[in-house]
Amino acid sequence: MSQYQRPTDRDPPSEVFEPIENYGLVGNLETCALVSRQGSVDWFPVPHLESPSVFSRILDDGGGCFAVEPVGDFESTQRYRERTNVLETTFRTEEGTLRLTDFMAPLTDDESEVPARTLYRKLDCLAGRVDFRAVFEPRFDFARTEPTLSTTTEGIHATGDETPLCCWSTLPEPFEIDTEASRATASATLSAGQQTSIGVSYGELIAPDPATCEQALVETVDYWREWSHSCDDQSECVFGGPWHALAVRSGLVLKLLTHYETGAIAAAPTTSLPEEIGGVRNWDYRFNWIRDAAFTVQALSNLGHTVEASEYLSWFLDLCRTTTPAELQPLYGLHGESGLTERILHHLSGYRDSGPVRIGNEAADQRQLDIYGELLLAVFEATRSGIPLTEADWRAICEIVDYVTDVWEEPDSGIWEVRSEPMQFVFSKLMCWVALDRAIDLAEEQAFDAPLDRWRRHREKIRTAILNDGLDPTGSYFVRSFEEEDVLDAATLLIPFVGFLPFDDSRVRATIEAVDDRLTSETGLVYRYDGYDGLPGGEGTFLLCSFWLVDALALVGRVREAEARLERLIDYVNPVGLLAEEVAESTGRQLGNFPQAFSHIGLINSALHVSRAKGMAVPGTELIGIELGTGATVEAVRDSDNDHSDS
Repeated sequence: MSQYQRPTDRDPPSEVFEPIENYGLVGNLETCALVSRQGSVDWFPVPHLESPSVFSRILDDGGGCFAVEPVGDFESTQRYRERTNVLETTFRTEEGTLRLTDFMAPLTDDESEVPARTLYRKLDCLAGRVDFRAVFEPRFDFARTEPTLSTTTEGIHATGDETPLCCWSTLPEPFEIDTEASRATASATLSAGQQTSIGVSYGELIAPDPATCEQALVETVDYWREWSHSCDDQSECVFGGPWHALAVRSGLVLKLLTHYETGAIAAAPTTSLPEEIGGVRNWDYRFNWIRDAAFTVQALSNLGHTVEASEYLSWFLDLCRTTTPAELQPLYGLHGESGLTERILHHLSGYRDSGPVRIGNEAADQRQLDIYGELLLAVFEATRSGIPLTEADWRAICEIVDYVTDVWEEPDSGIWEVRSEPMQFVFSKLMCWVALDRAIDLAEEQAFDAPLDRWRRHREKIRTAILNDGLDPTGSYFVRSFEEEDVLDAATLLIPFVGFLPFDDSRVRATIEAVDDRLTSETGLVYRYDGYDGLPGGEGTFLLCSFWLVDALALVGRVREAEARLERLIDYVNPVGLLAEEVAESTGRQLGNFPQAFSHIGLINSALHVSRAKGMAVPGTELIGIELGTGATVEAVRDSDNDHSDS
């Protein structure tokens, strides 16, 4: 534990801003809040995850916060209550120990009397006595609007935005308002055995009483423990081994990113946390990427959460019935919004002065042909889980597949959403092949009408193009695009996982070696690619790609090496089990939006693959390969005596 002293405006950016890995996440399946190890809510968009924030200090020291901390020096640690998204921060001072419990009651269809659109902050003095202070400093609309604060019978009302706030407490002393600073503060002392609660409500401006606060905590703990994956019954356990608890935590993170009403899944709950300190690669990830959501559904399915798969499939099929394949976007708002215009918030300095801060994402306007393959994989896996397709669903799918036959030869921006000119990316071609391959399987398995001869011809054309133009000049390993002779892309590690080639194919093994040799840092983490992408500066090592390499090593028989690399990756998991998008090679610090669905997907699947390779999974368990697998067992993938592995 490190001793904490509150930074001041005179401190340099590296001191003002908490390390990204010093945060925990709470949420109610509608929005999320980041809580620092020092007890400060530094990010909180309301009423929805993609809405403007009311606390934005993680992006600018003047962005507003909701802090609770002891007066004077303290040490602090964080943890989640087991198998929940209830976050506990424990402060230790010379005089005593104070525990802060942060949570939000999940929004569900079940009837409950506890307010769900509320961030609860419960304080328990565990030993001695602790003087503490609370600071309520909201800044509406990404800190573009200072609120008007007023005292009411419920607490402190903050108005001036479409979604007003109410800061309430059960403290004996009321909050004091500094109107000039638009800040409310309160101080109190708790002795051993005493407790109190404070919080902030949005939408409904209410102040729950102590009994309601306690009921909310009980219901929240019960909800998450009932939902989360458990292996109490070993006969139903998907995998064993030392990584089980981390995989369960990752599943809880992915669920927090799932919108309760629509089933849409956000890539991350934050915007503009940088991929390089001082760099410009800062993006808004609070949207539903079709690719990410399809991957997330499959990872959750590996943990037994098939309800999410069904809900997402329904969301996608509804979209397909109302949108032509040519108009299908790579990403949407969590309520299906298509207009995601990218804008820069010039008034925010950015995390550690890493501007610009962006909201919206112009990748929504890109052509990314790989999304059609990922969608068909999601549909294919859903049907294998028993989710039925209607004739209307199948007609929508056929339109997508027919569209792929028309456009697969065209360039696109690819899985990594480059901002250079579109190219003939190998991974995009691969996923077009997957779209046709899985559609053919669906038609054959479920006796749907389809132009199978034409689909098979195009599947073979794509295969031939990849094998002719997607390899380096020596024909040894796969490269990033048809236009580039020797530029690598870690996404090509997935070629055997989707059944395009078997794991024992020399080109697959050579691709693994090339990625390991040229895209892997000295710390063993993997960069996405080594080619031009239209942006200045660089980025950190990409955690999902690092997990992909672990999986590939495990499934080509290099199990000890895969396990060692998985353990090395786990060293970067923060104390409460969370991962950002990337890691800085030079410092080991987490970078990018946090926590990142992609990274937790990778952790779940790597834990499953290495466990299976070590014989710690339940015999006969069928694993979905990485995010993109066919659902085949490891042995079936290795044998590859099926239609997916013809050379």
